[in-house]
Amino acid sequence: MLRVLLLTLSVVAIADAELCKPDAQNAFKVRLSIKTALGDNAYTWDANEEYLFKAVMAFAMRKYSRKSTTQISNVLLCNVTDRVSFWFVVTDSSKNGTTVPGSEVEAAIRMNWNRINSAFLLSDKTLQFLKITSTLSPPVEPSTPVWLIVFGVVLCLIVAAIVFLVVAGIQQRKKKNKESSERENLEEKGEVTVTVENGIPCEVLDLKAGHVNGVFAADDERFTSL
Repeated sequence: MLRVLLLTLSVVAIADAELCKPDAQNAFKVRLSIKTALGDNAYTWDANEEYLFKAVMAFAMRKYSRKSTTQISNVLLCNVTDRVSFWFVVTDSSKNGTTVPGSEVEAAIRMNWNRINSAFLLSDKTLQFLKITSTLSPPVEPSTPVWLIVFGVVLCLIVAAIVFLVVAGIQQRKKKNKESSERENLEEKGEVTVTVENGIPCEVLDLKAGHVNGVFAADDERFTSL
């Protein structure tokens, strides 16, 4: 019985080795830069970390296919190096001796990329699936719509222009009132001043002293008797 069990395990190991090997069909190479990402807090890659990777990949496949057929045992790792790189495949539990198409594995990875990175405290640059280019993160959308920002700027400019016109009008009116008040004061004092009528400066008569015409003054001296 023991021999049969050992023989069965050997056959399974050989079959797994044929499925998971460098550049095998539907196989993916993974490279992790743990020390680069975490520095002094870097953890050691060991059998427990390999088990976590298998569990995360099984989760990604189940999440993508919405089926519970993928198990941790369906994820095979091989050619693990000390610099933390390895190859892996996902076997198809419904078909013995076959692997899940690479397109499905890639789609599952893309769908759960952030979850995979988070599990190992890494990023797209420090946890790389060499055959899969990292997806660009969606552009950050501002919390306030762009059209609302533009509308606010235009509204502020309009309000500023209205305030400027109102202030300028008030200052101009004050200036006119001041000039009118000064003119009235000068007229009350009887002082001669110059006003502008239709753009032509005109002399205002001194109301108290009057204004003597030189021609008539000469006639008065000639005809007036002593």
